[in-house]
Amino acid sequence: MRSPWVAVALLVAAGAATGFFMMRARDGKASAAVVRVVYPQVRTLRSLVNATGTVRLRVGSEVRVGSQLSGIVKKLHVTVGSHVRAGDVIAEIDDRTIQARLADAGAQVELDRAGLDRASADYERALRLAAQGLVPLQQKQDLELAFQEAKARFGKALRSRDLVAVDLGYVSIRAPISGVIASVSTLEGETVAASFTAPTFVTIIADHALQLVGMVDETDIAHVRPENPVTFTVDAYPAREFSGLVESIAPKATIVSGVVNYEIAIRITDGVQLLKPDMTANLSIQTAQAEALLLPSAAVQRDGDGAFVNLAGKNQAARRRVVVGTKENGMIEIKKGLLVSDAVLAPAANADAASETK
Repeated sequence: MRSPWVAVALLVAAGAATGFFMMRARDGKASAAVVRVVYPQVRTLRSLVNATGTVRLRVGSEVRVGSQLSGIVKKLHVTVGSHVRAGDVIAEIDDRTIQARLADAGAQVELDRAGLDRASADYERALRLAAQGLVPLQQKQDLELAFQEAKARFGKALRSRDLVAVDLGYVSIRAPISGVIASVSTLEGETVAASFTAPTFVTIIADHALQLVGMVDETDIAHVRPENPVTFTVDAYPAREFSGLVESIAPKATIVSGVVNYEIAIRITDGVQLLKPDMTANLSIQTAQAEALLLPSAAVQRDGDGAFVNLAGKNQAARRRVVVGTKENGMIEIKKGLLVSDAVLAPAANADAASETK
């Protein structure tokens, strides 16, 4: 008969063995879960230069519209913020004085036309009589000069009438460009005097007159070229991304507090209607773009000799040296050492999350 202590010892040994094998099984599952196979991905990498800038008006985009005539403002058709197209009537000057002058000039034309007709008839009659020897030569010459003077007076009257007609065209003040009314300095009923200078009625800011002016550090300016794409944001619309293209680069530096910057002008290509002058912008200039192989950053390891990856094999992992480049959103560029078809061992997603949490 066995001792009860022997039975207890056997039970303890059996429990320990069972626990060991269960732990090994759990460890095996855990080790299998922390490794995954990934393949290099071909993506487009962009090189960016970051800078700050300000939204400004283009040179010559602000036009002051005035009157070439003196008179009373009969009608004002715009207010601040109104949008006008080129040729739209902005204001009208009282035209009664111009109409009276035009009527007077027309009457003078008719009077001089009659004088010309009379002088022409006298001259033609003198020519016929002179041919018959019935009038002296001096009388013929006098009538010829009178005809020439009448013709000159008639021509002058026509030009005077046309000049008044031109002034009549200035009664309606029209927008020279399409844009937004920035200011109005004259009201209906006011009398304007255009004797020496044309009084300003309104100021118009041309459509698409805004541009972005950025300041690029001297260490980055060598990479910036005209036509480089630009994206930027402003504080007024933090969730909106605007776009543009580099137009020009200033040849002379701007030095502020000992920092050397170069001014670049950027043409805004999207969302310009939402922007206003003097808004501050944070901008990114895309200076280069290329196709590259990318791997998750966790798949690349380092030792004293540099970077390497573990390739998935049938029997065991094989180490391969790689040359890495830039990092972007958890991915790293592989410049040399891998093909798209290479299978690389990397930590599983749950392992990555655990390491990030730690």
